[in-house]
Amino acid sequence: MTMATRRGSRAGLVLALLAAAAVAGPTAAQTWPQRPITLIIPFPAGGGTDVLGRLLAQKLVPALGQNIVIDNRPGAGGSIAAEAVARAAPDGYTLFLATNSTQSIGPLLAAKPTYNPQTDFTPIAFVGTAPRLLLIHRSIPAADVKALIALARARPGELNYASNGVGTITHLTTELFRSLAGVSLEHVPYKGTTLALGDLVAGQVHMIFESIVTGLPHVKEGRLRGLAITSARRSALAPQLPTMIEAGVPGFEASTWFGFFGPRALPPAIVNRANSEINRALTDREVLDRLGPLGIDPGGGTPADLAAVVATDTQRWAKVIKERRIASQ
Repeated sequence: MTMATRRGSRAGLVLALLAAAAVAGPTAAQTWPQRPITLIIPFPAGGGTDVLGRLLAQKLVPALGQNIVIDNRPGAGGSIAAEAVARAAPDGYTLFLATNSTQSIGPLLAAKPTYNPQTDFTPIAFVGTAPRLLLIHRSIPAADVKALIALARARPGELNYASNGVGTITHLTTELFRSLAGVSLEHVPYKGTTLALGDLVAGQVHMIFESIVTGLPHVKEGRLRGLAITSARRSALAPQLPTMIEAGVPGFEASTWFGFFGPRALPPAIVNRANSEINRALTDREVLDRLGPLGIDPGGGTPADLAAVVATDTQRWAKVIKERRIASQ
């Protein structure tokens, strides 16, 4: 065999291998999934994120033709679950229902982050947002947000607010309010929402930015006064309540968001298939009827849309954390 012939044979072999790889990639993605998928959820069973994950999994199982195993891995603000996903094989059999606690806030507060939310995950689909509700004790002489701001400015440091811990979305949302409204408030951290709400109802603390689902019943039963919600648009659960922006605080938006992610380097064809099925599930009437009572405004869109949500949210909270000098405890 001549040298030219050998070179030609090697070139032909390389082309054949490249062609085979080009066919194998899409073929592998088209056959996904071929076994059960694990959906890791960073919070305990029974919570809002868990309920949402199980609801969507029920719709995805028949669409994908495989079972979805829910794996709750609570702890460390969700970082235990996030780290597990970041280290998983990028084969489509480990997915993650994450929130801004794991993808934007947590890593900003960690002294030594165990994962990088920007590079260790593949965005798949934006699921939706859940606004928070500004609640005050009924003894506070403020009928709306502007009156509350005026009162806080007139009595700097005299009003306080509750949260379910330093670095939580409740805490950071109030710190954002302090920054944008230019008010001084004292922070009273609790170990959980139940204790915080109990003391708010009793008048031991003055205000809180609470989940609309757990906070709204207190408003309807007259125990607390609801002033506004934190999302960009009004909630169907309480359409009479203005957004914080409508109430006079420009630029105020601070909701909990949910999104599906996979490990880094998840094949694009698998990402696109999963994105398509999740988007379809988010338009299902049964899903929409269940999301409403959870206070979740459904999302949808492309993986790039979810990546943009992460980037914007991270920038927002990084600014608040730096300006307010917040450190995890």
